[in-house]
Amino acid sequence: MLVLDALWWWLLARQTDNALARAVLGIFMGAQIICLIVLVVTRLTRSGWHGLFPKWAAAALFIWHFLGLGLFTLIGLGLVPVLLVAQIARHHPAPVESQDRHVWTRREFLGFGAAVAPPLFTFGLTAIALTQLSSFRVRRFTIKINGLPAALDGLTVAQVSDMHVGRFTSGRVLDKMVASVNALKADLVLLTGDLINDALVHLDHGLELVRRMQSQFGAFLIEGNHDLIEDPAEFERRVKASGIPFLLDESTIVNVRDTPIQLLGLSWTRAEQNRDAAIGAAVGKLLQQRQSDAFPILLAHHPHAFDAAAEAQIPLTLSGHTHGGQLMLSEQLGFGPAMFRYWSGLYERGASKLIVSNGVGNWYPLRVNAPAEIVHITLRAG
Repeated sequence: MLVLDALWWWLLARQTDNALARAVLGIFMGAQIICLIVLVVTRLTRSGWHGLFPKWAAAALFIWHFLGLGLFTLIGLGLVPVLLVAQIARHHPAPVESQDRHVWTRREFLGFGAAVAPPLFTFGLTAIALTQLSSFRVRRFTIKINGLPAALDGLTVAQVSDMHVGRFTSGRVLDKMVASVNALKADLVLLTGDLINDALVHLDHGLELVRRMQSQFGAFLIEGNHDLIEDPAEFERRVKASGIPFLLDESTIVNVRDTPIQLLGLSWTRAEQNRDAAIGAAVGKLLQQRQSDAFPILLAHHPHAFDAAAEAQIPLTLSGHTHGGQLMLSEQLGFGPAMFRYWSGLYERGASKLIVSNGVGNWYPLRVNAPAEIVHITLRAG
């Protein structure tokens, strides 16, 4: 990324003689390089950078480096043949009858536009992102479950996933999330991972938010990959010590209307290779705890756990992790289907159902056709 930053700075500066355009480009690229170096250093040293930049600056850093830089590079590669032709044409210039130094030539205009395009692109999307960071929806599903015990007909669940308390999800929006969960008056609150974005300094606040979430039969939590970025063992130790039910490859029984519900919580599978196979094996091991007289619900941060859950005929799995694809051109086109088999909403395989939440918080500031959400589920006998 640093190399591409420097390369684009040099290339775009060469395209214009306009002092203003070069100054804007220089300030933008210089700031991006400095901020990226700070991000890398603080991540490597685990010293934390959550308070170093204002939220808008952090959003601009992420949008440029995780979206703009790639798009500009792809466009630049596509324009290579055009630029080669233009370079050849410059050796045979057409005669110019008159020149007016107060009127830009087409080349001067395009050079100016190219130089200011990165900051305009980045800060335009940053403005949109900042308005999104404080908004989310409540998405409702009514799911028919074959064999659902009669006493559980009408059971309601508030699924809260990917809160990412920290860099981009902070302030009043967190209180708004808690208020929205409580307004649902759900029977169960189930949190499917990524309580914090990465920094353990935000964990106590995250746990306090969970304690404030109200439901008739309690709130239950599993871990996600972002929870483990800074120090996995410390995160797990502190959540266990909090007293909040934390299912770490564990299960618990909740008696609802004299009917047992078994919540099975899968830990984050840390395998770097053959992840799906490792997830399947972890699900199989967890399901050894299954009790035949209880209605099972699997909580798994990664939605690919659904494959093994469906094979074991688990009626309901709740997942997150995908953020609904984050950047989606349509419901079926974008990062979601490019990276996951299941990325948003309801999926079915036989009698088994999967809900994948878009998540209510943000590790990346911009969403396109993948709105943040709290999920409300009502179970009905099939």
